[in-house]
Amino acid sequence: MRRFILRINNFIYNCLAKPILFRIAPDKTHSDMITFTSAVGKSSFIRGFVRLVYKGYVDERLVQNFHGIEFESPVGLSAGLDKNGEIVPIISNLGFGFGEVGSVTAKPCVGNPRPWFYRLPKSQSLVVNAGLANEGSTAVIKRLREYSADAIGDFPIILSVAKTNCLQVVSIAQGIDDYVTTVKRAKGVSRIKIVELNISCPNTFGGEPFTTPDKLERLLKAVSRVGIRQPIYIKMPVDLDWADFKKLLDIAINYKIAGVTIANLYKDRKKLELKDELPDTVHGNLSGKPTWDKSNELIRQTYLAYGNKLNIIGVGGIFSAQDAYTKIRLGASLVEVVTGMIFNGPQIAAEINYGLIKLLEADGFESISQAVGIDAK
Repeated sequence: MRRFILRINNFIYNCLAKPILFRIAPDKTHSDMITFTSAVGKSSFIRGFVRLVYKGYVDERLVQNFHGIEFESPVGLSAGLDKNGEIVPIISNLGFGFGEVGSVTAKPCVGNPRPWFYRLPKSQSLVVNAGLANEGSTAVIKRLREYSADAIGDFPIILSVAKTNCLQVVSIAQGIDDYVTTVKRAKGVSRIKIVELNISCPNTFGGEPFTTPDKLERLLKAVSRVGIRQPIYIKMPVDLDWADFKKLLDIAINYKIAGVTIANLYKDRKKLELKDELPDTVHGNLSGKPTWDKSNELIRQTYLAYGNKLNIIGVGGIFSAQDAYTKIRLGASLVEVVTGMIFNGPQIAAEINYGLIKLLEADGFESISQAVGIDAK
């Protein structure tokens, strides 16, 4: 019955809804989706219906506990979709085990000039150029605080934190102050289970200033002084080679960072063989399948070098249970989707959960944790 329901939902989205939605400009589709989902999420009846249709029961084979936080599923929603924490009540009932909000910045930010998104359907990718648009961390954290237990339960929220994308936050010192301001605001907020430092957003003014060891160390030293209780993760870049990537991880280890999210958007178009035409006039960087190979290799190498010190969230190119399982077997304990949800529909988390159980059974594993890193050789 569960599989039948998911197939019906898949058919409705991919054969009926998606052809219509993909005729609409992606920026409008995104903003309308946020408005609609935020509105319906206020209804306890609709939340219950969504939970019944999509989430179903919790399978103990997918449950994990990290840092004292229980994750009912290893599948989370990546940052970038719910920039202001507006749709958590629905996301928490779709079968996701956790969700990221943001990235948020100390000051409100309108982001880059639109359009922010450009679809590459054949390449299963989005070109993203939002530029960290968000309402500012004060407003977003206030919204998260106000969610009731009835609305989201104990759903684990990761707050993705970045520096404000504006001309007033240009220097390294200003950038560090911007991060620290938001981290201080998140300190002790029970709704925020993990704080993630997004050092790798490539579509902002000033680029990625904290993806060199010396500057990352300055940032982590300042953040560590805040003394927050929540574990801290770092959102890593995908474009670095392993030697430079490892230098950043070595700094992270020194500051007792709990985990890393691997990885962010792909920047170098020249290294990609896209199946769609991508005009030079389209600004931004690529999500989805173009990040697949490189993110997987970085996950594998990170697990081999730091698997006992850093928890890994794998993101980039997950469109199916097999995709998620591949990243898990390479070393990711948790995985995130966002482009896959846009292309395959809101039932994707539930579909992946169902598929992961079947994959675990086929491999003779009794829990998802037994599969983590099995292919990292």
